[in-house]
Amino acid sequence: MQSRAAAEAYVGGVCFKLGPPTLIGAELEWLTAGPTGSRPTLADLAAALGPYAPTTLASASPAAPLPGGSRVTIEPGGQIELSSAPFADPAALTQRLRADAARLRDLLAARGISIISAAADATRPAERLLRLPRYTAMERHFAGVGPFGALMMCNTAATQVSVDAGADPAEVQARWTALYVLGPTLIAAFACSPRLYGAPRGQWASQRMRTWLRLDPARTRPPVADWADPIGAYAHWALDVPLLCLRCTESDADWSPPPGATFADWLSGALDDEVGRRPGRADLDYHLTTLFPPVRASGHLEVRYLDAQPGDSWTTPVHLFDALLSTPAVVAEATALATPVAGEWHTAGRFGLRDRQLRRTAVDLFDLAAAHARSGPAARELAAAARRCRAGRSPLTESGPVRNGTGGS
Repeated sequence: MQSRAAAEAYVGGVCFKLGPPTLIGAELEWLTAGPTGSRPTLADLAAALGPYAPTTLASASPAAPLPGGSRVTIEPGGQIELSSAPFADPAALTQRLRADAARLRDLLAARGISIISAAADATRPAERLLRLPRYTAMERHFAGVGPFGALMMCNTAATQVSVDAGADPAEVQARWTALYVLGPTLIAAFACSPRLYGAPRGQWASQRMRTWLRLDPARTRPPVADWADPIGAYAHWALDVPLLCLRCTESDADWSPPPGATFADWLSGALDDEVGRRPGRADLDYHLTTLFPPVRASGHLEVRYLDAQPGDSWTTPVHLFDALLSTPAVVAEATALATPVAGEWHTAGRFGLRDRQLRRTAVDLFDLAAAHARSGPAARELAAAARRCRAGRSPLTESGPVRNGTGGS
């Protein structure tokens, strides 16, 4: 990689795959607990998962997908994540992912491990189980912003939905803008983490979102309001985000980069003395995985701003995004509805549906989605969510945090 222009062109190409938007996927995260409620050991997790264990747990594992096509990963605090295959039909996605989630619960329960449907750990201090160099460097980087880095890494969980970027730059711009404009309203609508052990005092509807808002704005809050061209702007922004860690081949090497140094600095030769080499494409690919915006471009668009939902209610955001992005006209209407509250990220995280304007907008968006849902069951699920929002109830009032597995309640 010889120049910044070449690097930006590469990022634009790999982060925004153009084509008719037909696919949708989801990632589910859960907290985990052993029989006594403490975090399970990595050895127990690896033994429970067997051939499905990620290589971060067992280097020789085949890391096979579950029968429904989902793959398992482990987060630093022992949270477990299930990433679906992409599907053209959200009903097929939810059916296969629900079956894989049930299989995962059974595998873990056989070793006395429970999974907990909660977006924030309300009872245990943050504790990092994975000792990989990446997470050591990450923990060191985030240490300067108080407890929020460790809490985000070890004590929170999300429900993520992934959608295609779009057929051409104009459609990418419309869909990208919509996902960001919708953000505050949907954070409020799905907020269900009012308690987080170790968080500073303060009442928040989404303590999980609080950790992201307080963490590292250069990495987590791109200035998307100014982006008329998301493809070019994302690539430019990515190169100017400070490096989080540098991959090294030596097992005992320090992966921490020089403080404040960006990928663009490394590319330009400013880090030749400290690093001893210029970056290649693999380094840039890795850097892109250390960016955590509310919507991340990874070929498709990852919506990362929702709390993990209680029980099986994660199906609601899947149907919501499928409906709101179903046609360009619906995308435009949803964007217009949410634009008046588009910048209210802190308000949404702090007050959730207690904010009247966010609550009204949430109801309008769910009503719109119900009118454009793919199926009758999806429409009824979205209509029920609209009624919940109209009453100002969080998902927790529908079904509290669910603990599945041996010893669960």
